Amino acid sequence: MSTRGWFLFACVSVLWGVPYFFIKVAVEELSAGFVAWSRVAMAALILLPIAYRRGALRGLDLRWLAAFAFVEITIPFPMIAFGEEHLASSLAAILIAAVPLFVAGLALRFDRSERPTPTRLVGMLVGLAGVVALVGIDVSGSSAELVGAAAILLAAFGYACGPMIVKRQFSEVDPIGPIAGALGCASLFLLPAGIAGFPSEAPSGDAIASLFALGIVCTAIAFLFFFRLITEIGPGRATIITYVNPVVALALGVAILDESVTTGTVVGLLLILAGSWLSTDGRLPPGLAAVVARFQRRRARRRGTPLTEVS
Repeated sequence: MSTRGWFLFACVSVLWGVPYFFIKVAVEELSAGFVAWSRVAMAALILLPIAYRRGALRGLDLRWLAAFAFVEITIPFPMIAFGEEHLASSLAAILIAAVPLFVAGLALRFDRSERPTPTRLVGMLVGLAGVVALVGIDVSGSSAELVGAAAILLAAFGYACGPMIVKRQFSEVDPIGPIAGALGCASLFLLPAGIAGFPSEAPSGDAIASLFALGIVCTAIAFLFFFRLITEIGPGRATIITYVNPVVALALGVAILDESVTTGTVVGLLLILAGSWLSTDGRLPPGLAAVVARFQRRRARRRGTPLTEVS
């Protein structure tokens, strides 16, 4: 991964770690369907005029655009919102970490170039072990939580399919075109859910602010960064952001929403972080690797170790 790839990876990890907090705040007062439709429609209203003026909507295959909108937005967004009606925001984010494993499974059939190396496969399995620890320890005692967890995992499967469509059909085009087009399609797909869940009374300022944050920052801006990330490092590595998102979601959930940190949360998060590192072939970002190398050279000089022996 290049320095640019690591920068995009960090940005998307934060931008898609924050939504779980805002979704949790919103679904306390609003329906899952309305929350999902609102953020998508808002992002579409922002990006569609920009894409149109840039000519980025021309030549897009509407069938693939609709397919991407369905698997990446229409299914996952309401499923996550529904899941968070029954789960803590941090737990929902951690369960989404199953995405890279779904990508690996799909790659075995649809994309040979994304088939995982042995190291990356071990990392994905370690990350999956973290997911299993969470489900087994934290939600196995509640049927409602199990239903919520199943909804989150369905969203994770959709998130795994989306990047593979991007790589095959939209990697060579201006990313704002397929993003805006997909958001427009998804806003139409989700319109019935939005109408059915329209609030009967005005929501609070916190809920309204959460919807705006979800639509502008966590959807419109985040998707732009995500497309760039896919074209830079490929869908397999791009989806590994879902191993890092839980750190952000857990911090916000504990600090602001007073969510508890259980044994399952700690075990699952540690396994997922280990899986994240291994799934990028166990390498450090270039900048951090250079810092570590300089530290090793200085330590070697102090000890009188030949520099050639320092890896």
